[in-house]
Amino acid sequence: MNKLLRYNLTFFIIFSLLTVTKGQGYEIKLRINNLSDTTVILGHYFNKSMYPDDTIRLNKKGIGTFKGQNSLPGGMYIIFLPSTKFFEILISDDQKFSIVTDTANFIDNIKVEGSDENSVFFNFQKYMKSLKEKADGIQNLINSTDSKEEKEMYRQQMKEINTNRIEHINKLVEENSGLFVSKFLKATLDIVVPDPPKDKDGNIIDSTWQYYYFRNHYFDNFDISDVRLLRTPIYEDKIMNYITKVIPQIPDSIITEIDMLIEKSRTDSSLFRYMLITLFNHYGKSNIMGMDAVQVHIADKYYINESWWSDDKFIKDLKDKVMKIKPLLIGNKAQDIELVNVPSGHFIEAKNDTSLKKFPHIGIHFNLYNIIAEYTILLFWEADCGHCKTVVPEMYKIYQNNLKNKNIEVVAISTLFGEEGKIKWVDFVNKNGLYDWINAWNPYSYEFKLKYNIMTTPQIFVLDADKKIIAKNINPEQTLDIINTINNRNHF
Repeated sequence: MNKLLRYNLTFFIIFSLLTVTKGQGYEIKLRINNLSDTTVILGHYFNKSMYPDDTIRLNKKGIGTFKGQNSLPGGMYIIFLPSTKFFEILISDDQKFSIVTDTANFIDNIKVEGSDENSVFFNFQKYMKSLKEKADGIQNLINSTDSKEEKEMYRQQMKEINTNRIEHINKLVEENSGLFVSKFLKATLDIVVPDPPKDKDGNIIDSTWQYYYFRNHYFDNFDISDVRLLRTPIYEDKIMNYITKVIPQIPDSIITEIDMLIEKSRTDSSLFRYMLITLFNHYGKSNIMGMDAVQVHIADKYYINESWWSDDKFIKDLKDKVMKIKPLLIGNKAQDIELVNVPSGHFIEAKNDTSLKKFPHIGIHFNLYNIIAEYTILLFWEADCGHCKTVVPEMYKIYQNNLKNKNIEVVAISTLFGEEGKIKWVDFVNKNGLYDWINAWNPYSYEFKLKYNIMTTPQIFVLDADKKIIAKNINPEQTLDIINTINNRNHF
């Protein structure tokens, strides 16, 4: 599959590490009992990865201070201790506070002064720790009994624990609406989907109602536009789950949602940059047919004009790629091309005749749009291509057995040029007996390769009766499946 250029995220990540917020600076005083004369690191999350921001050395009393003239970007941060131990804190507006804890138990013994964010956050972590201990105990009881009744009773208790968790979070969110901790905790909650509407007899009126409710309310608890959530482990999972599992995997539907996500990311330049790069690269890697339309849309509407971090060469190359791929998107009319149809008799006659085999001036000129068929399959291939040696005979077999008598034409286009290319083409056709479809090439022009962006072979395009592209970059078996699927759909 032809793909647009991918932007390297390394530059973006390095740039984000250097991005700070001007302001009053930060001052985080730290005291860790029973830990002395050791290095401690302050780092931040970028999605699930962690990156360092500051380093201090605790004195003999376990005291040290992280300090900087510029404020830290808001988000979830990590304080790394020796032996891979760490605990998390939240950074928002209040960036001058103190933390006292103990190596014996960070969470239970932690005390915070000067940060409402972290007072709420650590109390929540203590609460979650107690819930986990209860849940682990119940899970042990479930595992230790063979009684179905007891198992069901314990499962109900587990559900109650989860209900309590949700109620506790909702209470914290309501009580701390002005704090980032409130927004973060709310973002961890899934949407509660109500029961679907029913008629008077209790029958569900619309079987899709719950899906559309979930889809329409997916981001109710999650503020896409808050860059602080980007610096937590939950942001990317939320976005990627939405575009890969929640919305229909149809280019037009995806493009609508991509526009929504990008527009909501404009609240912050680093968030916009992240969103654009992430979505652009995701659809650049997709092997799903038709998804190149999504990346072309992102490139054409946003990337080319707004990616200020990209250099001129990257943008120029991207423009060239868009120009080549855009006409080949599924749903577009295929571009007309001029080819030469070489009759099967010539291949047979040239089999043992070297001069005839390399003679290029043979065949009848025709244009793609001269072909009248319900479906036209364009197979671009070359005899030197290792993959073609399997795909081309396979496509021929499917054509002979399943497509030949159904008003379907296959145009097998050799992309090799010159006498040597002609010789290899003739030998391959004769070796595999590829006589009954349209064997074509153009020894005078390679314009057809440019129009169809043939950088590698084999390439298969399926066109309908109006020469509209309905499939591309597929294998022979998929070609048959797609045609059968469309025909079956049209019969209903």
